[in-house]
Amino acid sequence: MSACLAPEALAVQAASPAANATDCDCDNAPWGCVDLQPRTLRNLLGSYPTGVAIVTTRTADGRSVGLTINSFASLSLDPPLVLWSLVNHSPNLAAFRDCTHFAIHILPREHEELAKRFASPAVPDKFAGVDVVDAPEGVPVLQGAVTTLVCASEADHSRHAGDHLLMVGRVVRTHSAPGTPLVFHAGRFTALDLPQPAAA
Repeated sequence: MSACLAPEALAVQAASPAANATDCDCDNAPWGCVDLQPRTLRNLLGSYPTGVAIVTTRTADGRSVGLTINSFASLSLDPPLVLWSLVNHSPNLAAFRDCTHFAIHILPREHEELAKRFASPAVPDKFAGVDVVDAPEGVPVLQGAVTTLVCASEADHSRHAGDHLLMVGRVVRTHSAPGTPLVFHAGRFTALDLPQPAAA
């Protein structure tokens, strides 16, 4: 599973059984499959629903950088640490590897188009026309997120693992607002089916 939502993943239409099938007949394998090809693993790991977030930072020369991720996770409450990862061949790798701070925005379901925008390499300026303010730490913060976490980059904890760079951040500032989070599952965006409150 790629940390960034890949354009080909976003283009998946109907999640048919054929689209998610693997070459391994796992139903008849007593100890499970040993097919560990990237495509097989992508399909299998796609069965785990994840939240959708946009991570942003600003380079030393003042350029705003942002991308859509689904690799975000809580790591520690004391100290307050979070974790996300970025594929090694990302053109934004140096920007995040070398930054002092970054902001993680957990998106509401209404921000699906924003998630697609920040996932697309075809959009030259992902921040154009987007409601952004600067946090005191100097990173661009998107308005309208369910939760925003401004983090100090913990460079001594970040490391390469396989084909990704694991990024650890120490939370230094938070903001939250009501909303239903956007979810990514089986190669497409969806939302939690939350029960509606009973009428008074």
